[in-house]
Order: sequence, then C-alpha cells, then structure tokens
Amino acid sequence: MPFNALFSWVIKKRIHQIDLFRKFPLEVQEELFFRMLKNAANTTFGKKHHFNKISDYSSFKESVPLQTYEELKTDVDKLITGEKNLLWPGITSWFAKSSGTTSNRSKFIPVTKDSLFDCHYKGGKDLLALYYNNYPDRKLYNAKHLIIGGSAKINQIGINSYLGDLSAIIVKNLPWWAEIRRTPSREIALMDDWEKKLDKMAKQTIKQDVCIIAGVPSWTLVLCNRILEITGKQNLKEVWPNLELFMHGGVSFQPYKKEFERIIPDPSMHYIETYNASEGFFGIQDNPESDDLLLMLDYGIFYEFIPMSSFDSTKSQQVISLTDVELNTNYALVISTNGGLWRYILGDTITFTSLLPYKFKITGRTQSYINCFGEEVIVDNAEKAISFACTKTNAILKEYTVGPKFMKDSSKGGHEWLIEFVQEPNNFEQFTKSLDEELRNLNSDYDAKRSKDLALELPSIQIVPNGTFDRWLQGKGKLGGQNKVPRLSNDRSILEEVFIILSTKP
Repeated sequence: MPFNALFSWVIKKRIHQIDLFRKFPLEVQEELFFRMLKNAANTTFGKKHHFNKISDYSSFKESVPLQTYEELKTDVDKLITGEKNLLWPGITSWFAKSSGTTSNRSKFIPVTKDSLFDCHYKGGKDLLALYYNNYPDRKLYNAKHLIIGGSAKINQIGINSYLGDLSAIIVKNLPWWAEIRRTPSREIALMDDWEKKLDKMAKQTIKQDVCIIAGVPSWTLVLCNRILEITGKQNLKEVWPNLELFMHGGVSFQPYKKEFERIIPDPSMHYIETYNASEGFFGIQDNPESDDLLLMLDYGIFYEFIPMSSFDSTKSQQVISLTDVELNTNYALVISTNGGLWRYILGDTITFTSLLPYKFKITGRTQSYINCFGEEVIVDNAEKAISFACTKTNAILKEYTVGPKFMKDSSKGGHEWLIEFVQEPNNFEQFTKSLDEELRNLNSDYDAKRSKDLALELPSIQIVPNGTFDRWLQGKGKLGGQNKVPRLSNDRSILEEVFIILSTKP
C-alpha cells in the first residue's frame, strides 16, 4: 500500500472517535473528568484538594478554587526547579512562553508529555483527519507541510526544564511521521533571529513542493511577501502549484482574507481555522462552509464556563459545566488539563453556535485587548506605556483609543493611536519612541512582532482636538456617568467613527 494511502487510512480512523464526542459530548466529558481526577489523585495538588473524595462536578467546584496565572505561578516556579508530581504525575520538563499578565511580562505554561501528545499533537492529526474526511482522495503526504512557528529559541531554565514558544516545543518533539514532511529544516525552524529566519525559510521552501501552510496569518503574510519578492512571481501558486490548504489560528483571519485571496488567486484553495493555545488545543473548523469551531472534547481538557454577565475579579461569579451552556451567550473559558492546570481561567471568551455537536466562535478576551497580529496587548500594557511616554515628554493625557492598521499589499501592520491631550508632548517623536519602547518592555509578544519591524511597524499616533472623544461619546448617547472611551479594539470601527467626527465641524 502506498505510504500516502496508508497515512490517509490511519488518520481517518480518528473520525469515528470524533463522531463519538459529537454525538455523546456530555458522556465523553464526564468520563474524561473522572479519569483526570484519578490520574492526579496522588499529586501534591490532588491530595491538597481531596481528589479521591470528589464524587461529582459540584464537589469538584467546592474542593478546587478557580485559578489565574498569579495563583499558579508559585507552583510553576517549583516545577521549573524539578519538583515532581506537583500538578500532574511525573516531571514537567517543558514550559510554553505565553503573553504576560498585568504582573508578569510572560507566562510560563506547563507542557507535560500527556498534554503534548494527547492534546497538541492529537489536534494536529485531527486537523488532517477532518480535512481528508471533507475532501477525499487528497495526497497531502506526497508534498511538504510548511510550518511557520513563532520566535522559536529553546532556553534551558532548570536542570531538566526548558522554555520556548509552543511552536518551538512542538517542532522539537515532533513524531517521525510528521517530521519527515515538515519544512523548513529544524535548524531554520528553531532560529530566534526572525529577520534571518524568514529569509532562510523563504529561500529553502521556494525550491520545494509545498501543499500545506500552517501559521498565524500576520507572520505568514510576511513570509509569503518575502517569497514573492525573491522569486519575482505574482502569486504563490506560481511558486507552489500544489498548494491547497492554509491552516491558521492565533488571530482573526477575517482582516487578512482578501490579502490571501490576492496572493493565492485559486478558488479551490482551502482555509481552516484552529484554536490552539499554549494551554491546550481547543477547537477545529470541521465544516469548511461554516466559520465556527468544533469543541474538541477528548484531548485531556475538562471545560467550565463563566457567563461574562457575571464575570468579575473576585471569583465569586457563576461557573457552569458544558451541560448548562446556552447559545449566543458570551462565556469566559475555564479549563482543567492534563498539563496540570486546574480550574484555570484562560482569559479567552467564546459563544456557542451549536449544542449538538458543541460548536463555538472565539469572541475575545476577558479584558480589553488588541491581538490582530499575535501581540496580545492588554489595557494594562497600554496604560503603563502611555503614562511612561507622557512622563518622558511632559505631556498630560486626556483620552485615547487604539485600533489596528492592517497589512495591505507589501506593507506591514501596526497600531494606530488617536490621542487627546490636556498638554501635548514637548517632543512628539520622543513620545512615540517612548511609548513603543515601554510596550516592548512590558509585553514580550508585542516585542517579538516589533523586532526589526518584521510584522508590526512603529505605532502611528495622531493628536486629535480637545473635545473629540466627548463628541464621540455624545453621538453614542454615552456622554457622562460611568461611560468610557474603549481603549483597545481589534477592528477599526471606533477609529473610523472618530475620523468621521474629525471631518465634520462641531
């Protein structure tokens, strides 16, 4: 049997298991829930919270408190020093570097052997299984799979502990069947100098037969434009005639869709969204005709949900299991995982579009944020950075809002700031530079995207006249009281509304 046909046959077997949790989602989650408690009963965390006495979901909620990264950090520090059986059985050797919280520049998320193979790699296999199921007779294993990871340097942070982006950890530990078709070479994939890395990726892969691309849309566009620049070609199909699939995630694809259609002018090109974070692999677009995601229920993740209408920082909010979720309600995700995260408030929000099977859309974050290019800048980052810039330039701030400036043609993306001052900066250039530098100090993901202007340009700042934001609020019927100008947005709607105001006289 040809290897491609054998690969297709093996990977399609997963469809039967996927169909099982499509049809019996609650039963699959309940079985997983008790199996996880049993596996972790003799860990330090399991003993402390009496896992061996938990008999149902209600007693689980009573025994185990909700956690944020701030509560988890002490245990993570112990894991890094080599402590065993703390949150999950055995040693945890890998830690995925994720975007920071208000008190930590970066988060170090534990990645166990179980979470790596039974969650992240399982998600990758299921992506291909679902694709084969939707498009039979594919021959993806005859060509190369271009994997575009993040900043991929692996650092040793303990005796047997290693830190890196999730993409680097995945590449470092890939099973043989995935490694033999992956491109670029591991040496290039694990480079940490993005300027050199992108150039080497482009030059190596233009000579190969690539049929799949996987990556964050913003970074992928940077690479694709570099490839077209080097080859002098008009579109990617001239470089890779067999290209047929782009698997994307990390940020919304919608702002990038037209640009991809421009550089890949092929109606038979397929796009599949995934929801894979450092903490786990949560969803896959299983139906190409619909943009919602199938909630993956047998990856070693037990799900809980907080209605955003009751979400607050005191953790006294209502928390429910999958059994009680409703359609069209915004929920904050809470996860317990085979990576040792227990009742962990992820920070992402979703809304369900179907309850049999369970399908959803990602709606944002529990905090105001901007994440159009994988930078994950939160309000706390923005507030500290603009305060720093004001101090440096003797400025006094009144109001501001920030939105994205999307990539177009060969131009890079960026952030556009509209700022109203009580007292303007004494040096506008220095203000912009200070704002950018402090954001890079505060947020490692923003820093990576700004490195050598590869994905994000220097922020674009426009000073608006006094009273501009009051006029905007008044137009919304929100002037006065507790109403505030939204600080960070993932689209340009607020920016464009303010520009309309600027174009009209008061």
